Amino acid sequence: MKSILIISGPNLNLLGDREPEVYGSETLDDHIARATSAAKALGFSITHTQSNHEGEIIDAIHAARDTCSAVLINAGAFTHTSWAIHDALKTFDGPVVEVHLSNPAAREPFRHLSVIAPAADGAIAGFGGLGYELAVEAIAKLLAD
Repeated sequence: MKSILIISGPNLNLLGDREPEVYGSETLDDHIARATSAAKALGFSITHTQSNHEGEIIDAIHAARDTCSAVLINAGAFTHTSWAIHDALKTFDGPVVEVHLSNPAAREPFRHLSVIAPAADGAIAGFGGLGYELAVEAIAKLLAD
């Protein structure tokens, strides 16, 4: 079975409590369960890691190079600042899909730039938890092509 690594960046462990008017009331566990269900229906398994620490995220990407077929990443605030995560994603040979619950382009100007976008095959933003399902579907299609 092919595996998708889902990476959740800083503060995503607080989903459900943190700014529900922006991020919704669903928890991170809810989003991962939704992605897991979508992945299972398409013949994939999910591995998930959440970290508030940049180095741990980089280590997870490095480890995925030998164990996972694709990476789905919601890097949180690291989206806008971490060239190190960008560089780690560039070493990954499979599909990479960036996901955001909110629409960064419709928010504060500092959120408009994603430094990880050039290392991703695509991005899905602004659809809340549905974005995780859409990302899994996109990954399945990219791997099938």
